[in-house]
Amino acid sequence: MWHYLVMQAQVFAADAGQTGGAPEGGGAPGNPLTGMLPMIIAFFAIMYFLMIRPQQKRERERKNMLSALSKGDNVVTTGGICGSVVGLSEDRVVLRVDENVTMEFVRGAIAQVLPKETKS
Repeated sequence: MWHYLVMQAQVFAADAGQTGGAPEGGGAPGNPLTGMLPMIIAFFAIMYFLMIRPQQKRERERKNMLSALSKGDNVVTTGGICGSVVGLSEDRVVLRVDENVTMEFVRGAIAQVLPKETKS
């Protein structure tokens, strides 16, 4: 078996000598990453623009929405509770969900701010 491997290595070396020894991929001999490097870079660029960047944009919009909360805003929590903001602190929001019924939530529990209703 060993003798067979040595013969194969000699045949391979002879073939490489006839073709000039340059690999077909155009990269450095013995380094398979050289040909794949542009593909890896393109993959990460696509992942960035399709997944990471939109997520960062949504997170920035959410932070802006939470920081712009004010008394009187109608909101919906992540649990589906609708209410009106009656109190604010740095990390808490107090909602009035019914007459004489208030609930306290962390700011992160606010899913969306509903548009103000216009009185006609």
